[in-house]
Amino acid sequence: MQDENEEMNIHEDNKKEKEKKEKDNNKKKNNSNNGGSKKKFFTIISIILIIAIGFSGYTYYKNNHKEAEEISYTQLIQDIDGDKIAKIEMVSGASSVKLSYKEDIDEAIKSEDYANYVNELIANTTAENEVAASTNEVKDNEKGNENEVSEEVSPNEKYYSIFELKSEDKKTAQIPDTESFIELVQQKKLEGKNFEFVLKKKNPLLSVGEVLISIFPMLLIFIMFILLFQMQGLGDKSKVYDPSVSSDKVTFDDVAGLNEEKAEMIEVVDFLKYPDKYSEMGAKVPKGVLLCGKPGTGKTLIAKAIAGEADVPFISMSGSEFVELFAGLGASRVRKLFEKAEKISPCIIFIDEIDAIGSRRENAIGGDSENNQTLNQLLVEMDGFGTDHSVIVIAATNRPEMLDEALLRPGRFDRRINIGLPDIGDREAILKLHAENKKLDKDVDLKAIAGDTAGFSGAELANILNEAAIYATKRKHKAINNLDIEDAVKKVTVGLEKHNKVVSQKDKELTAYHEAGHAVVSKYLPTQDMVKEVSIVPRGVAGGYTMYKTIEDKFYVSKTEMQEKLISLMGGRAGEKVALNDISTGASNDLEVAMKIARDMITIYGMDDKIGPMSLDQNSDMYSQLQLLGPDMQDAIGKEVRIIMDDAYSKAQEILKAHRDKLDVVAKLLIEKEKINEEEFKNIFENDK
Repeated sequence: MQDENEEMNIHEDNKKEKEKKEKDNNKKKNNSNNGGSKKKFFTIISIILIIAIGFSGYTYYKNNHKEAEEISYTQLIQDIDGDKIAKIEMVSGASSVKLSYKEDIDEAIKSEDYANYVNELIANTTAENEVAASTNEVKDNEKGNENEVSEEVSPNEKYYSIFELKSEDKKTAQIPDTESFIELVQQKKLEGKNFEFVLKKKNPLLSVGEVLISIFPMLLIFIMFILLFQMQGLGDKSKVYDPSVSSDKVTFDDVAGLNEEKAEMIEVVDFLKYPDKYSEMGAKVPKGVLLCGKPGTGKTLIAKAIAGEADVPFISMSGSEFVELFAGLGASRVRKLFEKAEKISPCIIFIDEIDAIGSRRENAIGGDSENNQTLNQLLVEMDGFGTDHSVIVIAATNRPEMLDEALLRPGRFDRRINIGLPDIGDREAILKLHAENKKLDKDVDLKAIAGDTAGFSGAELANILNEAAIYATKRKHKAINNLDIEDAVKKVTVGLEKHNKVVSQKDKELTAYHEAGHAVVSKYLPTQDMVKEVSIVPRGVAGGYTMYKTIEDKFYVSKTEMQEKLISLMGGRAGEKVALNDISTGASNDLEVAMKIARDMITIYGMDDKIGPMSLDQNSDMYSQLQLLGPDMQDAIGKEVRIIMDDAYSKAQEILKAHRDKLDVVAKLLIEKEKINEEEFKNIFENDK
C-alpha cells in the first residue's frame, strides 16, 4: 500500500514538473515573440531617427554654408593668361579645381577676418625686411629703365604663394579633361606665368563618403521597401497552435452543446489519429470541412477542439490576412500556408471568415482581381493534396451563400456543417461550462437563465456571465447573484443603464405611454411572449424598453405570429397616439423592424395572398427579378407592405382603446416607479380573469 502511494506521489510530481516545463516553454516562446517584435520596432525607429538626423544636418549645412563662386573654364584660361591667379589646387582624378585669386588675397589681408592670420604670417616670414629689399630693388629698376612704362607691383605679392584663403573665399571651376588641363598648366608655367599649382592625392575616406552619398538614395529606397513589406506582412502570417506543447489545450469537453456537430467531426479526428486504417480500406476522408453559422456560435472553438482531440498542430489564419496592398501577395500566402502544413502534417488548417477570399469570382479589376487570384491559388492547393499528407482544411463563415461554387464542390469543401444557435439544453450546458471558474450564489438557476436567453449565441452567454461577475465585484458581493445576472442580460441586450441622464417630465410621460403601449398590446396577443419587465430608464440609445420572457425555442414562425409581432411593434406608436393624441420619433426603430418583417413576409416567405407565393433573392439584383414578374410588381409589393403596416397600426390602436384603463395604469406606474417587473405587471391584469 505504501509503495502504491509512493508511486502515485512520484507520478503526480512528474506530472506537475511536466506542466511546469510546458508553461516555461510557452512563456519563453511568448517572451521571444515579444522580444522580436520590440527589436523590429526599435530597429525601425533607429533607422527613421538616423535618416531624420542626417537630413537635418544636411539642411543645416546647406543653409549656413556659403557656396564657393564657380567660374567657367574659358574664364579660367583667360585669368591664367592675365596672371590674376595666385594658386590652383586640384585633387587627383577630380573634375574640378579650387582657385585663389590675387585680388581676393589682397582684400583678405585688409579684412578683419584674417587679421590674426596676417600678423602670424608677418612674424614668421620677417616680412618687413623682405618688403624693404623688394622696395630698393624696384627703385633701382625704375632708375635703369626710365624710358620703359613703370609697372605697379602689389606689396602683397610675396604672400601669394603662402597665403591660404578660406574655402568659401576660393573660386571653383569645372575642367573637361584632367590630363589636358595639367599639360596646359605646365605650359603656362614654362611661359613664365606666376602662380602655384598644387596637385593633392585623393583622400580615401572622402572616396568612401562619396560612394556612400551616391548609393544613399538607393539604400534608403531599399530600406523603405523592406519596412513596407514587413508592415504588409509579406511573409507567412499563419499562427500555429500545437496541443502537445500548449497549456491551453482545447478538446470536445470544452465545447458545450453542439452534440450532433461533434459527433460529425469524430471521424475527422479518427482519421487524423489513424490515417492508415482508412487508407487500407480505400476510404478518403473529406479534405475540407465548411462550418457555417452565425457569429459566436463556436465555429472556431470546435475547429480548435478537433485539433486538440487528434493531438495534431492547428494552423490558424483569417481570410482577410491573405489580401494586402501588393498584387500576388494573397496567392503567395496561400502557397506558404500549405507548404507549412505539409511539413508538419498531420495537421489542421483553419481559415476563419473564408468569404473574404472565397466569394464568387467576377470579371473585375483592382482589388477584386487580386481576390480572384488568391481564390484560384486556394482551389489549386486544395485539389493538389497527395494522399500521403494527412492535412484537413476547416473553414468558417457566416455567409456561405457568397462562396464560389468551385470551392464547395466535392474534393475541396465536400462536407458542410451548419452550426445553429443553441437550444435551451445547450444554453444551460454552455452557462455551466463558463460558470465553472466563477462564484455563483446558491439561488442562481442556470436553467431559468437559459430559458430567458433564447436566441443567444455561446459567445453572448459567456459575455453575460462575465458582465455578471463584473457587477458582483463592483457591488462587493461574495458571489454572483440573480440580480447581477439580470442586470448583465439587460446590459448585453439593451445597453448600459443611464440613471444620471436628465429627462423632462414631458419626455418621461411620452416614454411611459410608448412602453406601456408595447406591453399592453402584447398582453392581448396570444402568440406573443409574456412581458418580463417594462422600464423608462434610458439604456444605450433607447429611452426605455419592454423585455419579454421566452417560453420556448422557435424554429418556425407562422404568418399569424408575424402579423401579431407587427401589431406589438406598432403598440408604442399607437400608445402615444391614443393617450396623447400625438406621435414622436421614439418609434423609429420599431418602424424599421416592422418594415423588414412586412417586406420579408411578401418577398421572401410568400405570405401575401395578392402577390402570391414567391421568393426574391436578396443577395442578387432584386430589380432584375422584379422586372421578370412584370412592370407593376414593384408597385404592387409596395402597396401590400403599406396595407400590412397600416393594418397592424390600426389593430394596435383598437386594442389600446378597448383597454385604455390598463394603458393609463401601466403608464402612471412607470412614471412613479420607472420600472415594472413581471409580477407587478401581472397584478394589473388580475381583475380581467
